[in-house]
Amino acid sequence: MFSKSNLLATLAAFVTMFLLGYGIWEFLLADFFEAHALKDVMNEEMNMGLIAGSNVIIAFVLSSVYSKWARGHHSAKEGFQYGAWIGAFTGFGIGLLNYAVIGASDMTGTLVNGIVEVIFYGIVGTVIALVYQKTAPKA
Repeated sequence: MFSKSNLLATLAAFVTMFLLGYGIWEFLLADFFEAHALKDVMNEEMNMGLIAGSNVIIAFVLSSVYSKWARGHHSAKEGFQYGAWIGAFTGFGIGLLNYAVIGASDMTGTLVNGIVEVIFYGIVGTVIALVYQKTAPKA
């Protein structure tokens, strides 16, 4: 669980999630999601410390689960597939549940966010897989 590969993959995934997530949701698609918001549920100011902390936890969990899921087969393709499944779970599964319960954005915003999360977590999964590939013990 606390292997060199897992800790390095956690670090790489954290950096990827923190920077890419900020770039996507705060800059690239911020206007789109604002236009599709039905309720303003955002805080006036983001708590970057909590965002970073949550990203560390998510990165560690994703990396730990990936190490079991991959069974020693580490490639960009395997990593993207792993991440895409996570993105489908969070983006569409939890996203549609939040749409039904909270209704913070319209259906278009919810579905676009689902697609974005599949791609986002696909990239994060690829990063995790490539770190595992580079740090795997040589046979």
